[in-house]
Amino acid sequence: MSEAQTVQLSYDDGARAVELAREAVESFVRHGQREQPGSMREAFYARTGAFVRLESTRGRGRLRGCAGAWETSDQLGHAIVEAAIKAASGDSCGSEVEPKELDNITVSVFIVSNTVLTNDPLADLKVGTHGVAVDGGNSHGWLYPTVPVENGWSGAEFLSRACRKAKIAPNAWEDDETMVTLIEGQVFRERADGGAVEEL
Repeated sequence: MSEAQTVQLSYDDGARAVELAREAVESFVRHGQREQPGSMREAFYARTGAFVRLESTRGRGRLRGCAGAWETSDQLGHAIVEAAIKAASGDSCGSEVEPKELDNITVSVFIVSNTVLTNDPLADLKVGTHGVAVDGGNSHGWLYPTVPVENGWSGAEFLSRACRKAKIAPNAWEDDETMVTLIEGQVFRERADGGAVEEL
């Protein structure tokens, strides 16, 4: 188990989390500045991890950035800002998000509520509920919980893809030496049609 505090956001808190991530992305992309969370909602003072995912709405859509951490000593508000900036930077998907892209990007936020180090990944994994992180010594990789649902992956495929992202053998998740962490939490995202934020 991690030391993350168990956090359960209300819908309003989740919508604000997405808004904060959006503000952080736009401040970084337009001005090269780090957005400050300012006066935060009570839930945002909890010390837990967060991930931010940016997707293009153009054409068939594509991932423009995804970053975050499941273990952190930061307060949630700061973790969201940090993840948003990293997702928008060139370090995430190879190219920094440009100002002209901002109107065609949807933002989602995954708030970590718990992490479980598992000895039986396939049995314990709930596709669509868990994010996955794998650690193969010096190699690390993780995948967002909505990814297998979007791509129609089985649990085994999800685990294999996480291993590939970590640049280790696709079946490394079956090895006792490989640490597999299941990440539980809530996902909130902007709707591509511009409607209200939704919780997945």
